Formats: sequence, C-alpha cells, structure tokens
Amino acid sequence: MTRTLVFLHLIGAAVWLGGSITLGAVVPVLRRTGVERHQLRAMARQFGRVSWTAMAVAIGSGVWLVSRTGRDWGDLSLKAGLVIVAVALAAFHQVTAGSSSPAKRGAMEGLILLASLGIFAAATGV
Repeated sequence: MTRTLVFLHLIGAAVWLGGSITLGAVVPVLRRTGVERHQLRAMARQFGRVSWTAMAVAIGSGVWLVSRTGRDWGDLSLKAGLVIVAVALAAFHQVTAGSSSPAKRGAMEGLILLASLGIFAAATGV
C-alpha cells in the first residue's frame, strides 16, 4: 500500500510541476503566433482541471503517507508550507486571471512555478 501511495504522490506532483513548466513554455509561443484569447482560456481551463486533480492526488496521498508511516510533520513543515503557498497562489491566479494583463498572469505563473520547484527541493533535501 505504501508503494502505491508513493507512486500516486509522485505522479500527482509530477503532473502539477510538469504541467506548469509546459504551460509556461507553450503559452508565450501560442500568444506570439496569434492564437486567440478564447483558445488560450480553453487551454487554461483544461489545464486547471488536470492540475487541480493532480494537486489533490499529491496532497491526499502525502497526508495519507505521513499518517501511515508515522513521519513527523515537523520534518515536513517547509514542504507543507510551500504546498500551501503554491495552492494559494494558483487559486488566486485562477480567480484573477480573466481580468489580469498577460504580464501579471505571467508573473503569477512564475511565482507558482517557483513555489512548486521549492516543494520538490524541500522533498529531496536540495
């Protein structure tokens, strides 16, 4: 069971971070090639569905892993704090993206990416 939880945790985290990196690389190119805003919004909505599901899987499996392994939450406080920051930033971004400029949306996406990379750094002890 623990291996399955670790697998789900890693898949959820990889989809969240990998999707953020991919979206950050693709959206500016699409914008430069003239893709219309409604098309970018449709892509963002679909990314939101996938990424929020992935984050829920990562958080749920992470909490379950900690409860099953008896690991001390204190050891995970930095990682947990960064998860809270990433989720809060992503939620704020989702609510405000429709009325924000491309520069503000890009800056927010950059902050979400940095927080997400921080989670991975905290998880691996980098």
